[in-house]
This record gives sequence, C-alpha cells and structure tokens, in this order.
Amino acid sequence: MLRVTQIIRNLFLRFEGLFGVLFQSFANFVGNIFGFFAKLFGFNKPGYFLESDEVQGIKQVSAKQPIEKAQDNSVKTPTTNRRRPNAKLDDYYLNMARDVKKN
Repeated sequence: MLRVTQIIRNLFLRFEGLFGVLFQSFANFVGNIFGFFAKLFGFNKPGYFLESDEVQGIKQVSAKQPIEKAQDNSVKTPTTNRRRPNAKLDDYYLNMARDVKKN
C-alpha cells in the first residue's frame, strides 16, 4: 500500500508542477493586460486614490531653517581591537592549529 501512496504523491507533484508552468504564463498575460490599463488610467501613480491636500484640510508647514552643526575638524582615529577580549581562548586554538599543522 505504501507504493501506491508514493505513486499518487509523485503524480500529484508532477501535475502541480505542470499546471504551475502552464498557468504562470496565463497569469502573466492577464497581469500584463491589467497593468496596461492601470498605466492608461493613471492607477500606478502613488497618490491616485488620495484627494488633494486642500480638500483634506492639510496645511503645508513652511520648511524650517536647518540647524547648523558645529564642524569638528579634529582628526579621529578609529580604534579597533583585532582580537577578541578572551585572548587565552584564541591562543588555545592557535596552538591547536600549529600542532595539527606539524603532524
């Protein structure tokens, strides 16, 4: 009985793959048609479904003057630690690698 269920499962997977390939091209065709009409009627613009700001009662606030930041001309040298804080563990693994390399 296990052989029959295996055959049915494999058959189902093959049909699923076949229909996926066939219907994918059909879905792409339909999507291209709807995409064409969406571009034609302007539905692809980001604000096509919103009313204008005046109708919604939104008031534009004038742009505030940007705050000037003080320029820091000092040279900053990055400090990086190349080794992890637990150097004993690193030394252990380095010594182990040397021993393996020798043998």
